[in-house]
Amino acid sequence: MIMTTSRDRAPVFVVGSARSGNTLLYHLLLASARFPVYRTEPAVFDLLVPRFGDFGELERRRALMGCWVRTKQFRRSGLNAEAITDKVLASVNTAGEFLRTVMDDIARAGGFRRWAVWGPDNLLYMPAIKRQIPNALFIHVIRDGRDVACALNRKEFIRPFPWDRKHRLYVSALHWMWKVQTGRRYGAEVGTDYMELSFEDLALHPEKALAKVSAFIGEDLDYDVIRSGKIGTLDVPNTSFGEEWQAGSFSPVGRWQRQLSNCEISQLEGLISGLLAELGYPLSAPVSASGAGAAKATLSLRLRAARALYPRFYRLKEWLKVETPMGRFVNMNRLHLDESDELGRNEEGAKAPASHRVVTAV
Repeated sequence: MIMTTSRDRAPVFVVGSARSGNTLLYHLLLASARFPVYRTEPAVFDLLVPRFGDFGELERRRALMGCWVRTKQFRRSGLNAEAITDKVLASVNTAGEFLRTVMDDIARAGGFRRWAVWGPDNLLYMPAIKRQIPNALFIHVIRDGRDVACALNRKEFIRPFPWDRKHRLYVSALHWMWKVQTGRRYGAEVGTDYMELSFEDLALHPEKALAKVSAFIGEDLDYDVIRSGKIGTLDVPNTSFGEEWQAGSFSPVGRWQRQLSNCEISQLEGLISGLLAELGYPLSAPVSASGAGAAKATLSLRLRAARALYPRFYRLKEWLKVETPMGRFVNMNRLHLDESDELGRNEEGAKAPASHRVVTAV
C-alpha cells in the first residue's frame, strides 16, 4: 500500500446531500492532475458492507470479490482481477482496508501519491471511515436546500410515502435537511479533518473556493490546470435541468426563485428555515429570534407531521440497513451500470456545444 505520512498524502472524501455539487468538486480535483482519475463512486460503505457483512471473514471476501470484479467500479479501476482478488483475500479485514487497497493500487498505477473518492452517502459513514482510515479528510459540499429540493423533485429521486406523492418537493427538502444535519454532526466528531464548502462559492467563485480546499488538503490545486481539463461535469454538467444547458441559460444558483411559486417557497422555508438560516442562506420570510422563518406559522398540518416523521424514518431505514440482516437485500444496481453510462453526459445523453462548456454543474 502507499504509505501516507502527512496531510498532503491523505485520502480525500467528497461528501454531501445528492444534487449538491459533490460530483463537480470531485471532477475539479481529478482535473487538477493530483489524483488518479476514477470516475465512479466506490459504494463500499453504503452498498458492499451491508450486502456482504464482515470483511474479516474469508468466505465473505470471496463472495465480495466474486461480485465486485463484475462491476463498473472494477472495470473503471483498470486493475487486474486476479491480482486484486488475491490481495484482498490475503490481507483485507475491514471495509476501509478494502477501499484503501483498491484505491492505493489505482493511485500507484498512475504514479500518484494519494487518491480521492466521492459518494454522497459516505456522509452517513464518516465515523466508520475515520476509524478504519484514520488520516481520511472529508469535504462536505453544502448547497441551498431550496435548490436541492427543486433538483431532487425534478428527477423524482426521493420517494415519499404514498399519501405524500403530491408533496415530493417538501419531502426532498426534508431529506436534504436530514443529510446535512447528519453530516455536520459527524463532521464535529471528525474535527479538523472535516471542512464544509459552499456549492454557491464553488460555482460562482471557483478559484477562491479551491484555494480553501487546497489549504485544507495540503495540495496546491492549480486553477489554470483545472480549467484546461475536460473531465465529466467540467465539460457537461450533471444536472436535473438539461434544457437550461442546451438553451445556454444554465444558472444553478438561486434556481428556486425562478422555479417555485410564492406558496411553495413559503411552505418550503417553513420546513427548513432553521437550517437555512444557520447556514447563512437568506430567507424570503422574516427570521424570528429562534432562527425560524415567519412561514413556519402557516405550515400545513400535513407538512408539520412530515417534518416530524421523515427524519425519524430515514434514521430508522439507515439503522436497519447497517445493523440488521435487512442490509443484505440492499439494491446493488449502482454497481452494475452499463459501460455506456458515462459520467460527463447530461441527463438527456446529448453532448453540449463547446461554447457552453464552463466550470459549473447541478
